[in-house]
Amino acid sequence: MSLLPPGKALAFAAVGERRCLGVRRAGRWLVCPYGAVLDGEGVKDQCPRCAQLDRSRSVAADTMADDPRPYGVYLAYFGPGLVKVGITAAERGAARLVEQGAVAYAWLGRGPLMAARRAEALLGSALGIPDRFAKEAKRAARGALPPVPERAAELAELHGAARELGGWPESLEPVDFACADHTELFGLARVPAGGVAELGGLVAGAEVVGEVVAGAGADVYLRLAGAGAADGGGAGGVIAVMDARVLSGWVLGAARGRVTMVAVRRAPEADRQRGGQRGGEQEGLF
Repeated sequence: MSLLPPGKALAFAAVGERRCLGVRRAGRWLVCPYGAVLDGEGVKDQCPRCAQLDRSRSVAADTMADDPRPYGVYLAYFGPGLVKVGITAAERGAARLVEQGAVAYAWLGRGPLMAARRAEALLGSALGIPDRFAKEAKRAARGALPPVPERAAELAELHGAARELGGWPESLEPVDFACADHTELFGLARVPAGGVAELGGLVAGAEVVGEVVAGAGADVYLRLAGAGAADGGGAGGVIAVMDARVLSGWVLGAARGRVTMVAVRRAPEADRQRGGQRGGEQEGLF
């Protein structure tokens, strides 16, 4: 978030081909040995073979059970009825919650990795709390968030229910309820309540030019240059959301000054209310 503060101007163009980033080892990226070209529409920044190698030793893929670090179990709030359970290395603090775009969160417990995994599974089976939500559902919820006390109350209720469950791992130290909120960090008050346009993936030569409005997780909200009243944005320009992960693997060069060749989608109101399941989207080019 500190690299993209509100008001920061962005202007870049996609150059050449989108390439696989390779594999991350020992804190650095190793170049993809296959020189794989990636789809410009997707958010994945690795080719299938590099991704498979990455998951060969990964906490997310349950292939790193010997990790000796302590882990935290959390509840993450994205909107009414959108609360998930997850785990993260304790040394990372709230970084994982910020990466996911969690509007608010609360810690449940801390302890060994496998104990944290058991607690995560327990909440899923006993309380039906999922471990993930689709990007579309998170985006739709941001435009209609209830007041902070209501978010905290929903988290508190689930936190209390989780603590009362039988079968809680003995090696997992419980954490008293405390709600942390990311409204100000993300700038959620600047996200329009009526929904925003959505930028799709890039193709070679595509440009994005605008000003940062807000950001949540990988999503960056921009006031686009060169998009005015005809596009529904009025004199201030269209506000659109872009998943910054689609930029990974591209070489970014200088832009000419306006958005070009970038698909913009608008989800109908009924689809937004269903959590982002889209049907009948409209696409256009600036």
